[in-house]
Amino acid sequence: MAFGSFIAEIESGLKKVLDDLDISGVPYVVEPARPGFGDASSNLAFLLAKNLGKGPRDIAEMISKRYCAGDLVSGCEAHPSGYLNFSANWSSLSRVILTESMRDGYGSADVGGGSSVVVEHTSVNPNKALHIGHVRNIVVGDTISRILSRAGYKVSVLNYVDDSGLQVADIVLGFRHLGFPAEPPDGKKFDHYCGDDVYVKTTERYGSDPGLEDVRKEILREMEDGDSETAKFADMITRRVLACQLETCWRLSVTYDCLNFESQILRSGLWSRIFEEMKNKKLVEFEDGGKNAGCWVIRGDAEEDKVIVRSNGTATYVAKDIPYAAWKLGLVDDPFYYTKYEKEQPGSRVLWQTVLEPNNEKGPSLAGSRVITVIDSRQARLQNIITQLVAKFKSAPDAYMHLGYESVTLSPDTASTLGMDTAGKSAQMSGRKGLYVSADSVYDTLHERIGAETKKRHPEMDSDGINRIAHDVGVGVMRYEMIRQDLDKIIVFDLAKSQSLEGDTAPYIQYTHARAARILEKSGKALPANVDYSLLDGRPELDLIRGIGMLEVCVRDAARNMSPKVVVRYCHDLAVSFNAFYEKAHVLGLDDENLENARLCVVYSFKGTIEKGLGLLGIAAPDVM
Repeated sequence: MAFGSFIAEIESGLKKVLDDLDISGVPYVVEPARPGFGDASSNLAFLLAKNLGKGPRDIAEMISKRYCAGDLVSGCEAHPSGYLNFSANWSSLSRVILTESMRDGYGSADVGGGSSVVVEHTSVNPNKALHIGHVRNIVVGDTISRILSRAGYKVSVLNYVDDSGLQVADIVLGFRHLGFPAEPPDGKKFDHYCGDDVYVKTTERYGSDPGLEDVRKEILREMEDGDSETAKFADMITRRVLACQLETCWRLSVTYDCLNFESQILRSGLWSRIFEEMKNKKLVEFEDGGKNAGCWVIRGDAEEDKVIVRSNGTATYVAKDIPYAAWKLGLVDDPFYYTKYEKEQPGSRVLWQTVLEPNNEKGPSLAGSRVITVIDSRQARLQNIITQLVAKFKSAPDAYMHLGYESVTLSPDTASTLGMDTAGKSAQMSGRKGLYVSADSVYDTLHERIGAETKKRHPEMDSDGINRIAHDVGVGVMRYEMIRQDLDKIIVFDLAKSQSLEGDTAPYIQYTHARAARILEKSGKALPANVDYSLLDGRPELDLIRGIGMLEVCVRDAARNMSPKVVVRYCHDLAVSFNAFYEKAHVLGLDDENLENARLCVVYSFKGTIEKGLGLLGIAAPDVM
């Protein structure tokens, strides 16, 4: 438990005080203190004011006199504000923190208790390449999945493939009716070709050729018939685009448990079952007249009614999400069979895909007691509709959660570097208009720049080593920039600033890890077996050890608040603490071998802990930069 052991001992001591006072059931908290207020603090005195008929300050004074120090707690002090401040016995607490931090499972927190959670993210229409805006979705979803797994949840990660929507109909129309070649120009990925050429140029034609709208509607209708030639052609195209998109995701250290195809949801019978139940519960109504004549709608309260089935019988976007949400929560029998995806993703994680044809493969169990859907904030109204509908089927609170985030824009300099003319303004992206910067191009630019800088710093390094560092740092830059801000803030992505080795960037943290690795390499020593922890009494050492001990607290907070930024801040602050330690507390070449061993133990602990923290962010920790 590391720092949690300190908190637990405080709580145990306070329980004894409350037992002596014959008081129970008080929902007080003990939490890490702000600088200058001890090592931990509690609000207990405030909550006892009504029971005891005294002011918080007087109660805090009384408790501090009754409190007995223990192995990890050296003392309890009443603050004039009424808070109780606790000081650590750092010789004992350092031993606990540094010992526990060496264990493989360090930083785990039992928040979830093994309960199952489904996280759906990415879910990009399979008609184009992923752009830098999509990367925020992908990285947020992947990071949340990593955090929840470390926090004791059984996590299943899904990627919903919308292979039956309007945007797929657009590229089918482009290929089958406008004469676009089936193969891209030499050297161009198929997803880039579909998005940059086929999709954009096809949508441009609707304005000059209104008759194409009717063609698109017919394509959409034929796509919902799984046996039609149009449906088979659409499946072939979207599968090729999806394969390219997955390559980009895997490059960013993102993997999944299952691919779910919208076309299969429509053909599985899930929708008809849920639709009938919605009719029976009077959650939908049929429109006899007006602009929605012939449609099934969900009545809006303060907003417009929402069409879920069009007058031609085709389901809308939100209608397709309703049975999918029910399936994810296990509210309906699973109609799918499963096969392994034709390409293996990096690592040991098996990637499954849904199919409708029976087979003998034992697929995964994916339904969760809770579902988290990562979709940008512009979809908040639609997600709210689904949340409310799901609540009619499952009464558990927060069973379906929309984790929203704001958009990503490009700084003027970055947009210019990547070939966009924005007249000196931040660039808003639009896939339909072709105004976007692909994730692949950002990665390639970062890889080239970082590779050149690495070669300059390490002329002796071979190309494999340079490429490995360029990849690790490039991916770190992209992932870190997507999650270092609050999810409700718009991101202005800047290539040059994100690569800096100073400030709030991934390379700064990665470089700090590499600095620790160099110290250990120079020492030539394994982790010291016998350490005198009482020698670690300087402020730089204790600040760093305290930060190391906070990993479990960080994981707990991040999981409870669904906030990747909590881990980002932890990693950055821990790196800052290590660099202060590095500047003020020499490790090697000391006359005192016992002190050197103690400080080496701190360096070993930091290196392993920051690696675990970065791992939660999906960012590698290189030993050399």
